[in-house]
Amino acid sequence: MTRTIWTASFALALLAAGQAAAQQAADTPPVAQKKLPDGTTAEERANTARLNAEQAARARSDNLLYMQEVSAAAQQVAHDQQVFAEETAAYEAEKARLAAMSAEERMKWEADVAACKAGDTTRCAPPVKTPPQ
Repeated sequence: MTRTIWTASFALALLAAGQAAAQQAADTPPVAQKKLPDGTTAEERANTARLNAEQAARARSDNLLYMQEVSAAAQQVAHDQQVFAEETAAYEAEKARLAAMSAEERMKWEADVAACKAGDTTRCAPPVKTPPQ
């Protein structure tokens, strides 16, 4: 009888252990679902790492595009400054040429006026004809 009680107790213990193991298996998530010390799962960490890698790749692409735009803008500024300097130099040269020509014409005119006043009528300006009224 003791033997039967022991056998029955053993059978009940095995049955209870099986049910407890089944219950624990249902409560325990698989390895991918098991929470890590920081409260995340391995799957969440993998997704986070994938998303971080995608975002880093987009950031590198955006940074490269930005640097190309900055370089192009700097080249455009340098080109515009060079064109401005060339146009300014051409303007200043033309202004100096016209000033020299004007000074030369004025000196000739002043010499002609002085000669005319001195009596050289060949250097006098022709009289202005006034229109009849």
